[in-house]
Amino acid sequence: MKKHNFSAGPSILAQEVIKKAADAVLNLNDSGLSLIEISHRSADFVSIMEKAQNLVKELLSVPDGYSVLFLQGGASTQFLAVAYNLLKVDGKAAYLDTGAWSAKALKEAKLFGEVEIVASSKDKNHTYIPKGYEIPADASYLHLTSNNTIFGTQIKEFPTTNVPLVCDMSSDIFSRKIDVSKFDLIYAGAQKNMGPAGTVLVIVKDEALGKSGRQIPSMLDYQVHASKDSMFNTPPVFAIYTSMLTLEWVKALGGIDAIEKINEEKAALLYNEIDNNPHFNGVANKEDRSLMNVTFTLADESEKELFDSLAKEAGLSGINGHRSVGGYRASIYNAMPIESVQALVDVMKKLNK
Repeated sequence: MKKHNFSAGPSILAQEVIKKAADAVLNLNDSGLSLIEISHRSADFVSIMEKAQNLVKELLSVPDGYSVLFLQGGASTQFLAVAYNLLKVDGKAAYLDTGAWSAKALKEAKLFGEVEIVASSKDKNHTYIPKGYEIPADASYLHLTSNNTIFGTQIKEFPTTNVPLVCDMSSDIFSRKIDVSKFDLIYAGAQKNMGPAGTVLVIVKDEALGKSGRQIPSMLDYQVHASKDSMFNTPPVFAIYTSMLTLEWVKALGGIDAIEKINEEKAALLYNEIDNNPHFNGVANKEDRSLMNVTFTLADESEKELFDSLAKEAGLSGINGHRSVGGYRASIYNAMPIESVQALVDVMKKLNK
């Protein structure tokens, strides 16, 4: 039976990407060597790194003056690294609190200086994105989380400000058009829209670095990694290679314009069923609904056993909601085919007969 993988992460990857990655683990480029046993200094892997970086620049139209880095540690390490590199000594950072991941990020920043929470959606269990907040002009940066996997909300319009913008785009990078020039730093863990866990993408404006006034450990210093083209230490080879394959796949589909259209169609299909089926309620405010993570609950909890049984019978996997929200969560990242979304909708319709 076909499985429909709605996991929030690590998440679904395109089948052709998985196949190519598996082949490379056995034999990379007919070299007779496995991808995961070659030297990261070898010509084969240097070309992989360069191609991955160039695909990021091409797909996102990254302007000149930015470094594209593939690093270890995932997005959670960047909560710390961002503050190390950008929060000035005796300065303060501004954070928009929209959920669990922004809360974790600002917790780390507090180790380095003052943190001002400019707005929070905690009062309504993060079911909306705050708007109309004031950004302190003296902040070293404003930190945003573009998409909130747990609560199913997403920033639709980024603020215009003279304060440097930093954004965690772990769960919606490459899913929609963005203007990279608006940001001083973007970071994104791989395991949603790029590849397996193990690497994190950082896009950083070069002129933003070296101004914090503090000494930074080498492994957390973006300038060190930029000067070595992400080769300061042994990079996570498999995760970067698979991310490169995924970016090739996005490009072949038609790039960000094409994938954004597909994502909008998938989300519209599922949200339409939620809004028109009396057995379900959406969790997030309609204007702030995520294109990546759709959260919903049953109108009548007595139907849970039946719905769960129907979902299992249809091969739906990973739709249970996070404990902070309850209900259900369907993560419909780039690689999720619309046929799988339709399979979920078909199960939902069975409750409405």
